[in-house]
Amino acid sequence: MADRSEIDARSSRANLQTSGRYGPYMATCNFQQWDSDEPIPRTQLLKDISGAHGLLCLLSDKIDKEVLDTAGPNLKIISTLSVGFDHLALDEIKKRGIRVGYTPDVLTDATAELTVALLLTTCRRLPEAIEEVKNGGWKTWAPMWMCGYGLSGSTVGVIGLGRIGMAIARRLKPFGVKKFLYTGHQPKPENAELNAEFVSCEKLAEESDFVIVSCSLTPETEGLCNKDFFQKMKKTSIFINTSRGSVVNQEDLYQALASGQIASAGLDVTTPEPLPTDHPLLTLKNCVILPHIGSATYATRNAMSVIAVNNLLKGLAGEEMPSELKL
Repeated sequence: MADRSEIDARSSRANLQTSGRYGPYMATCNFQQWDSDEPIPRTQLLKDISGAHGLLCLLSDKIDKEVLDTAGPNLKIISTLSVGFDHLALDEIKKRGIRVGYTPDVLTDATAELTVALLLTTCRRLPEAIEEVKNGGWKTWAPMWMCGYGLSGSTVGVIGLGRIGMAIARRLKPFGVKKFLYTGHQPKPENAELNAEFVSCEKLAEESDFVIVSCSLTPETEGLCNKDFFQKMKKTSIFINTSRGSVVNQEDLYQALASGQIASAGLDVTTPEPLPTDHPLLTLKNCVILPHIGSATYATRNAMSVIAVNNLLKGLAGEEMPSELKL
């Protein structure tokens, strides 16, 4: 339990009250906020974090050893407004006994819906079709013009059949998908409803008409989708990534798309973010890129904010968090 009557909490965004009382001991929390939609500058973060007891951050805020050292021993709670936590130096955080709150589950449906939308947009070439209407390329109806690929009778491979992966597959099943494949650490017996087959990453690449990446970013998955992976895919395959940009080697993806090794790709995540406007991937008609909007519904972002704030306040009060990451 917090042993001080006044607790400092620092936030990278202005979505908290400036002060308030919380917990059984009614400790006063003083909040210092970065009041901007732009990421907090590194120098400002290091300046503001010193002496804080709690930190509310986003996935765009890199919380590493330098930040933790600067914060000092008072820092006991970190709450991130995200389901991912690859921006947090977990080894250092665990070493210091800092508790971490995050926001899983609540964004599963929104991310799954966006993934399906991105897949359909990519495989049916919707951005290209819209552009043809705008630039006068639509001359008449032609049998093979603007043809894409359909889901009916297809094989869908999912890399990472966790909460989000399952939610994506459930939404795709009514489209007439013939077979689901998945890969990960181990088989998941609870996926009987999909009758999905657990396979190696190589087999998934070779047999899937659609490859969907929904795994966490870990040392094992970083750069997983690389030249070798894309060379195993069918030339008619569609590649979709809504997990983390670093799971994909983007130079290898560019070569695969530009050479026709695979048909097309849809990305909601990139490295870096935002992607520079002169990036080679943006020159390709067969690559659809979105600005990391998987969880971007009003209801989801509001729910994430509530959970993140409650994680922070509960943690500062020494209570159980709504969603605590077990380190």
